[in-house]
Amino acid sequence: MYVVGLTGGIGSGKSTVSESFARQGIEVIDADQLAREAVATGSPALAEIASHFGQSIINSEGSLNRRALRAIVFADEAERRWLERLLHPIIGELLKQRLSRSESSYTILESPLLLETSQKEMVDRILVVDVSEDTQLQRAMLRDGSHEETIRGIIASQISRDERLDAADEVINNEGAVEEIDKQVSVLHKKFLRLAKANG
Repeated sequence: MYVVGLTGGIGSGKSTVSESFARQGIEVIDADQLAREAVATGSPALAEIASHFGQSIINSEGSLNRRALRAIVFADEAERRWLERLLHPIIGELLKQRLSRSESSYTILESPLLLETSQKEMVDRILVVDVSEDTQLQRAMLRDGSHEETIRGIIASQISRDERLDAADEVINNEGAVEEIDKQVSVLHKKFLRLAKANG
């Protein structure tokens, strides 16, 4: 199985890029979606989070208040580390299960923390979606309705733009129009099909 790791900072447009690959018939496994599954209502992980952070982190219907948790953990590195120690092994196992079931010519593993975690060991190539920090801020604030300080905290918690670009085998620039994404993805799709075939 040939796996391309798709990553980028918050607000870079990873989902837009992964949707373009999906339109090419490629299976996309989203680590963020699996992170939501890991803390689903009634899950052991959610119970641990509630025990650690208090019931104020739980919505009235029993689900996790992700915005409240995000505000806490990106303002306090020790709390963020605690949460990562709990969730990363669970998410890693879910990723392995989904990757083993993928049937497309190659698979996209979309993850904001690909390079910061052992997830990078699951991929054959690294594709980075790149935008400036100003673009990250504007897009993430517009999309999430989060405060600027929270978004800046998330950006600071992720590896730097330079480190991400240094680790990349391929880069998609996402400063332009959405149509430009499809053009870049089309070229990369052909390349990844060749690489996957050569990989056997």
